[in-house]
Amino acid sequence: MTARQERRYGGEARQRGGPPPWQRWVDRETDRRIPWVSTLLVIALVQIGSGFAGRQQADPYVPLDAFARLLLFGGAALLLLRHRFPSTVAFGTSVAALVYLGAGYPYGPVFIPVAMGCFAAVVAGRRRPAWGAVAMLWVGHALIAHWLYRWLPPGGDGPESWGRELLVAAWVAAVVAAAELLRVRREQWARERLERQAAEQRRADEERLRIARELHDVLAHSISVINVQAGVGLALLDSDPEQARTALTTIKAASKEALGEVRQVLDTLRAPGDAPRSPAPGLDRLPELVEQAAATGLSVALETTGVRKDLPPGAGLAAFRIVQEALTNVVRHSGSRTARVTLAYAPRRLGLRIDDDGPATGDEAGGSGNGLAGMRERAAALGGTIAAGPRPDGGFRVDATLPFSAPPKEHP
Repeated sequence: MTARQERRYGGEARQRGGPPPWQRWVDRETDRRIPWVSTLLVIALVQIGSGFAGRQQADPYVPLDAFARLLLFGGAALLLLRHRFPSTVAFGTSVAALVYLGAGYPYGPVFIPVAMGCFAAVVAGRRRPAWGAVAMLWVGHALIAHWLYRWLPPGGDGPESWGRELLVAAWVAAVVAAAELLRVRREQWARERLERQAAEQRRADEERLRIARELHDVLAHSISVINVQAGVGLALLDSDPEQARTALTTIKAASKEALGEVRQVLDTLRAPGDAPRSPAPGLDRLPELVEQAAATGLSVALETTGVRKDLPPGAGLAAFRIVQEALTNVVRHSGSRTARVTLAYAPRRLGLRIDDDGPATGDEAGGSGNGLAGMRERAAALGGTIAAGPRPDGGFRVDATLPFSAPPKEHP
């Protein structure tokens, strides 16, 4: 796949789905692993917000001192490591918050580092440590508020209301639920990204297979004609110079046509997405195949049954290549000098039959041996079938059925 295709497919993928812009920013933040900016913002928010909360809750809580500031700073600073050590940070922020609350300092944004630490742990897949950290925070808070308050500062205070415990529990549940939702969404985005990559790889593989099949069909047919005519020219060079000249003329025409078709196939590689310079060959070019076969000494009889129709480009190209490959195999492997091509048109399908009377020559004719496989692939790509093999009475037969993908237009 070219860089141009990657940019195009990547743009289409972002338009069709994938994470939103803020999530891509989160992913980049995660890749850096040291989230300085967000951590500094949280430190500033916790310090300023806790100072404001301390002034609002002067009684009965302990005023903020250096130890309180250190706890707030340490709990927030742990967030620098939340991508590398998510479990440790989740428990560390919870412990810092518990010590802060146990020391009798006022409520405030002390819970923000806990939320971010547990959030990062869940997103990173450390669900149990994250749940354990928030559970420890809630249980510790309940013990401090309803039992340990007797021995902890400030002195003379009473138990907290259970309404506050419900509020803390709701806060914990909201944090965990939001983290779980983001984790699920990130897994879904990852799956979609892998599916898009797999689909792009399949498209690239299918394109390579199509080009390889086209090149095989073009070169196999043309080189077979050239090979036969070169043999004729060499044999008649001294005894019949005029016939040798005719063979050389046929070689020149076949090579020129092969070069043109190869150039057309390769143009699709140089300029993906651009329209080809000439239309793909179809059944309207069967007379050319007959002339080329005649130049090799093979007589081809064409027969048509049913009402001739215009085929869709894909079906027309497949039909042309199947006939071309079948005739190439006759030239290469058969001792027969005649072949019959029958086109059977039906409302939604085309039948192809190519017969030769044989027998097989048994000579080494060259080639990759992929001709029949290529014909089957072309037919299967259209939902059709193909059968090829020896006939009971001798010779060889290729029988194919190609369905139409759209209702064709009849000739007048």
